[in-house]
Amino acid sequence: MKQIAIVSGKGGTGKTSITSAFAAIAKSKILVDCDVDAADLFLVTNPTIEIKHRYKGGEIAVINQETCTNCGVCIDLCRFDAIRLIEEQTTISEFSCDGCRLCELACPEKAIQMEENFNSNWFESNTRFGPMVHAKLGIGEDNSGKLVTQIRDRAKKIAQEKNLDIVLIDGPPGIGCPVISTLTGIDIALMVTEPTLSGMHDLNRLIELAKGFKLKSYVLINKSDLNDEISNRIEQLCIANEMEVLAKIPFNRSFVDAMVNQKTLIEFAPDSDLSKTLHTVWNRLILDKV
Repeated sequence: MKQIAIVSGKGGTGKTSITSAFAAIAKSKILVDCDVDAADLFLVTNPTIEIKHRYKGGEIAVINQETCTNCGVCIDLCRFDAIRLIEEQTTISEFSCDGCRLCELACPEKAIQMEENFNSNWFESNTRFGPMVHAKLGIGEDNSGKLVTQIRDRAKKIAQEKNLDIVLIDGPPGIGCPVISTLTGIDIALMVTEPTLSGMHDLNRLIELAKGFKLKSYVLINKSDLNDEISNRIEQLCIANEMEVLAKIPFNRSFVDAMVNQKTLIEFAPDSDLSKTLHTVWNRLILDKV
């Protein structure tokens, strides 16, 4: 079983469009959307949810109004400004509370308790491309890295149960906790970038992160004709880091049109040069041939 993650140093590079195209090409696979903060692979795959799980994202403070004397101790101590006096009643904002427990410890009346926060969910679904595991992190919730690990573990188990060959991961952008959880233990990383200064800068950060995992990594430059100079600089960056650029894909309206029609590029324009290029890239990832 191979685990392949499509990642990017920044958002908007076309990572999910590339992943969905691979989903249409690949056989014997399970899809995982690890961008739990802003999942969007479902927009193209249109999954049917079969099992819904609740996810504990941490704890939040809750006030017992019958015991609270509105003394203001917790208000003075809360560095997140989550506790305020509203209409002469001490109130905690569930969106601002960081779950640090300081208010619970400091309350002289013991009127504050911590409660488990189940404001996030993850799902086992079925799509026209096969099974898919994805999640929706609650607004302002933390522990996104742990949630990524949880859905990846479940996807691997399903792959083993169904004897699937590939775990295809749509990773989150950036280099933070969810990206680290996405890259841990995978076999191949395909980094999708764009020829902008921010794209090159964030790709460099992602390359440095991947080095720590000693991953077999490749690069795909999307919208490569937006700036030929920066495209060439990205290629030089990859050469310096001994990473192969598998393709330079010019800007193509078909990506947008396919997304509007809730289709992958492979479904929308199967005979196009772009579709053929993506088939070649996928074969390079899987079969190590051009």
